[in-house]
Amino acid sequence: MDIRFTARARRGTVALAVTVGLALGVAGCGGGGDDKADKPRTSASASKDGGSDPSAQEGQSQAPLAELRGTDGLLLQITSAQRDSGGFVTVNGTLKNDGSGSVVIPAQVSGDETEITRHGFSFGGATLVDSKGKKRYYVLRDTDGRPLTSIGITNVDAGQTVPVFMQFPAPPADTAEVTLQLPTFSSGTIQISG
Repeated sequence: MDIRFTARARRGTVALAVTVGLALGVAGCGGGGDDKADKPRTSASASKDGGSDPSAQEGQSQAPLAELRGTDGLLLQITSAQRDSGGFVTVNGTLKNDGSGSVVIPAQVSGDETEITRHGFSFGGATLVDSKGKKRYYVLRDTDGRPLTSIGITNVDAGQTVPVFMQFPAPPADTAEVTLQLPTFSSGTIQISG
């Protein structure tokens, strides 16, 4: 009897833990509330903004380095491309919906690599192309295979602006100009600083 009771108690504890985890996950993904009260986070946070200035990236220059046009009025404005001492380049920008209705982000933006797509929607399909060195750089991944990009952004409402980022291996130090490519978006040439 004791063994059955212990096994039943363990199953109940595991079921409770799974239920609490799912509830917290759903609560974290839920909408509603005033987005202006929350501070923007680096992944899937969004702020509704009536203006067209890229103020979501504090400390960034007002003029974008490049603008990549996507489908259905999507516009990706690249605000910075910073070379870090760790051997990578972080590209920051804002994704804006200039259209009149809500737009679902095309699945192609996540890329087609199984290791990246199994972690959900991301900007894992982005690449940097170094024409001078004749190399293409893919988005970096963590030790679990998750892409080092903004994740979880699946749709953008009309007029909404969402901050995004992508990290890539750094091209050689003498390479300052690269082309950013993202599936379903036009390409854009950007300058790497740092």
